[in-house]
Amino acid sequence: MVGTTSSGPAGSPDTRREHLGHVVFITAAAAIGGFLFGYDSAVINGAVTGIQRHFEVGAVVTGFVVAIALLGSAVGAWIAGGLADRWGRTRTMQVAAVLFAVSSVGQALPFGIWDLAFWRVLAGAGIGMASVLGPAYIAEVAPPAYRGRLGSFQQLAIVLGIAVSQLVNYAIAQTVGGDVNNELLGIQAWQWMLGACLVPALLYLLFASVIPESPRFLVAAGRSPQARQVLAEVEAEGVDLDARVAEIEQSLRLEHRPRLRDLRGPAFGLLPIVWIGITLSVFQQFVGINVIFYYSSALWQSVGINQSDSLLISFSTSIINIVGTFIAIALVDRIGRRPLLMIGSLGMAVALAAAAWAFSAGVPRGETVTLPELQGTVALVAAHVFVLFFALSWGVVVWVLLGEMFPNRIRAAALSVAAAAQWVANWLITVSFPSLAEWSLAGAYVGYAVFAALSLVFVLVKVRETKGRRLEEMG
Repeated sequence: MVGTTSSGPAGSPDTRREHLGHVVFITAAAAIGGFLFGYDSAVINGAVTGIQRHFEVGAVVTGFVVAIALLGSAVGAWIAGGLADRWGRTRTMQVAAVLFAVSSVGQALPFGIWDLAFWRVLAGAGIGMASVLGPAYIAEVAPPAYRGRLGSFQQLAIVLGIAVSQLVNYAIAQTVGGDVNNELLGIQAWQWMLGACLVPALLYLLFASVIPESPRFLVAAGRSPQARQVLAEVEAEGVDLDARVAEIEQSLRLEHRPRLRDLRGPAFGLLPIVWIGITLSVFQQFVGINVIFYYSSALWQSVGINQSDSLLISFSTSIINIVGTFIAIALVDRIGRRPLLMIGSLGMAVALAAAAWAFSAGVPRGETVTLPELQGTVALVAAHVFVLFFALSWGVVVWVLLGEMFPNRIRAAALSVAAAAQWVANWLITVSFPSLAEWSLAGAYVGYAVFAALSLVFVLVKVRETKGRRLEEMG
C-alpha cells in the first residue's frame, strides 16, 4: 500500500497551505471548548452583583456560588481522559457540549441560590471536560512544526470567550439601564447573561460533530485505516503515512488504556513529569488571573467606579488579553516555551507588586474604598499589564505544554490530573478572594506577586523545552 497521497508536487506551497488550512479549521473547532471555558469563567463577572442582591447573600456565599463551578470543572477534567480514551475525543466533546447547554438554561432560571449552585457545578463539569479534550486533540492532530501555534488556539479561544462574554454583559446591562437587577422580558439582566451561554454550547456541539477523530485514538482503537485517512488530511504532502501510523503504533505498542495507576512513581506517589504538569497548572492559577475575570467588575466598583463603567473596564482587560495571546501565538514556536514563561513570570510579579502598592492606599468610605488619583491610575495600568504578561506567556504556554509534554502512554490520564489540579487551584483562589479582599486587598495581591516570582524559579529549575519535538519523543 502506498503511504502517501499526491495531487501535485510534494510539499509545494499550494498543497502545504491546503493541508495547514484544514488543520487550522479542525483545531479551531476543537478549541471552541476553550471558548466555553472563557465565556463561562467571565460571564459570572457581570452577574456577581446581581446574584448577591437578588438572593441577599454575603461575600462568603457569593464566593462559594462563583467558585462552585470550578469543583465541577475539576471533576469533569478528572474523568475526561478516561472517557476520551474509551469513547474517543470527539464523542466526549459532544457530551461536554450537552452538559453545558443544559446547565446554561438552568443557570438562567434558578429557583434559589442553591439551585443556581447546582447548575454551575454541572456547567463546570462540561467545561472541565472541554479543558482536557481541546489541548489533547489539538496536540494529536497538529504537525510538530505548527503544534505550538495551533495549541495556542485553546488559549486564544479562552480569551475570545472572556471578551465576548464581557461585551455581551455590557450590552445587556446597557439595555436595562445599567443595573443588572433590572428586568428584561420578565427576568433580570444577570439571568440573561448566564443564559446566553447556551449559544456557544450549541456551536461546540455542532463542530464536535463534524471534525475527524484523533488519529492517535484511532490507532489505539485498532482503526489504522481511518487513522491513515485522517493523517492524509492533516499531514503535509510527501509524508509517508504508513511510516507515521507505524510510528504511532510503536509508541502505543506496550500501552493499555491509561489509568491513574499508570501515573504512579517515586516522587510522592507520582511520576516526576506528572508533578511538573500539576505544578504548572497550580502556578497558572495562583498568580490570581481569574480574580480579574471573575471579580473585576465588583473590584472596580469597590474602589469607587460605577457598575456600567466597571463592566467596560473589564472588557478592556479582555482586549488586552486577546492582544497578549496573539503575541504568544506569534512567538511560541519561534523562541520556545520556557523563554515565554520566564518573561511572563517576571512581568506578572512586577505588575502585581505595583497593584498591591496601589490598593494599600485605599481610603474606606462606607461600604467602598476610594483610591487617590495616582494610586487609582497605577491600579488600572498594573491590572492591564498583568493581564498582558499572563496572556503572552502562562495563559498560552501552559495549555501547549500540557497537550504535548506527557508520553503517549499516559497523555490523557496525566492531562486529566494536571487539568483537575488547575481547576482545584482556580477554585481555591476564587472562593478565597472575597474574604481576602475584605481583610486586605493589598495583602491578596502581595500573595499573588509572590507566586508569580516563585513560578519563575520553577521554570528555571524544572521545565524542559518541547519546541519542535514529536509527541512520540516525549518521555
